[in-house]
Amino acid sequence: THKVFLVVDESNLVKNKMAIRTERIIELSKHCQYKLILNGTPISKNEADLFAQWYILDWRILGYQSFYSFAANHLEYWTVKLPDGTEITDKNRIKRVLNVDYLTEKIAPYTYQVKKVDCLKLPRKKYGRINFIMTSEQDEAYITAKANYLLNVDELKSETIYKFFSALQHVTSGRDVSPDPTKRMQTTPMFADPKENPRIQALLRELSGETDKRIIFCKYQSEIDDIMSLLPNAVEFTGRLPQKKRQESRDRFRNDAQFLVANKACGAYGLNLQFCHKIIFYNNDFDLATRLQAEDRVHRIGQMHEVEIVDICAMDTIDDFITDCLTRKENLAEAFKKEVERAKKISGYKCVSGDTRETAIRIL
Repeated sequence: THKVFLVVDESNLVKNKMAIRTERIIELSKHCQYKLILNGTPISKNEADLFAQWYILDWRILGYQSFYSFAANHLEYWTVKLPDGTEITDKNRIKRVLNVDYLTEKIAPYTYQVKKVDCLKLPRKKYGRINFIMTSEQDEAYITAKANYLLNVDELKSETIYKFFSALQHVTSGRDVSPDPTKRMQTTPMFADPKENPRIQALLRELSGETDKRIIFCKYQSEIDDIMSLLPNAVEFTGRLPQKKRQESRDRFRNDAQFLVANKACGAYGLNLQFCHKIIFYNNDFDLATRLQAEDRVHRIGQMHEVEIVDICAMDTIDDFITDCLTRKENLAEAFKKEVERAKKISGYKCVSGDTRETAIRIL
């Protein structure tokens, strides 16, 4: 009975046309006469991110009724040579986007863009990195996990690369990982006392004598639990808390708590925390868009101080690779594959799986 106005905020969360969330919003959009998508980072990987977001508005904008027709006209995929000499097209790896001018021309009449720097006068961001050295026990576990999980890496499947990354990250975070990469990953604490964990020691050194409020973003719930056990003046902000509890945590952080310990999946969106100007990324995940959103919880209207952003990294490990990729705004899986290919060319390797494992051992 009404002319409904559909607003999709943070539309990068529906950039995957095949996702259930996206399909449901597309179905809803069919019943809405007015539509608006909002986003600070609509393209976090490449121009293929545009398709689903503009499809929600109206498929006629880009002129394609399916992602397959869009891909046929705009996406060139990598060709992979198998050990037997045959070549296949890897639909999980986009080599480049074609006819970008066409896409730009199509979306231009329906797009309004303004950069933060053009409409806001905000203090600058200052980045830093705190490095720590793993224990000998962690070093051994890291080498073992690297060898075990590389056996499962398939260059055609990004999920195997991310599982490999996750295994290494668990070790740098202070947890042992199950040895079989073909089964669901299980982890157990390496340190009976969290204070023995070098990553937590690095965090506590950074916070020593600190009086300003700080947001601490973690990747794993186990990290949040350990930090909460050691910081008496901290509140938790995670998805496992009901909405009412999260609101209480937000209010406490604004009023009397010094630290907000959160995961990016929950804390990177919808929070206005510009009364704080210091962020620590205790452990990073692989998503550039949520990283940028997390930073902007404090770097927004009303911020009066220079924003300090610090990453905690285990030296000479996957941490360095992830942080460098986020700094360069690169997709991690693609960056990893490029590094493997580059190292192979330098060494004169042929493109076979065994060489990938040997090369990856040197990279990470």
